[in-house]
Amino acid sequence: MADHDDLLQQGPREAPEPETAEQRSKRVGWGTAGGAVAAGGVAAAKIGVLGKFVFWLIAWHGAVNLWRFGGWIAIVASVAAVGLILFLRSRRRA
Repeated sequence: MADHDDLLQQGPREAPEPETAEQRSKRVGWGTAGGAVAAGGVAAAKIGVLGKFVFWLIAWHGAVNLWRFGGWIAIVASVAAVGLILFLRSRRRA
């Protein structure tokens, strides 16, 4: 409470003029540049994460399509093998 009473005894005072944007940027200086660099780093990180996500999405779809294509090849090879076995058995019996 003592501080409050001291301020009352001092009486009214004038408030300082507010800073302009130019004065603030000169005073802060490197902090503003650091903020811009940090914001750029965050943007680059987001783009990097998005790029990695797109890359893995493309790789996943490529692997799935390869599996599907490979599955058809395996089916055709299996049918050909079974057909060859049946053909050779029928020739042996004849």
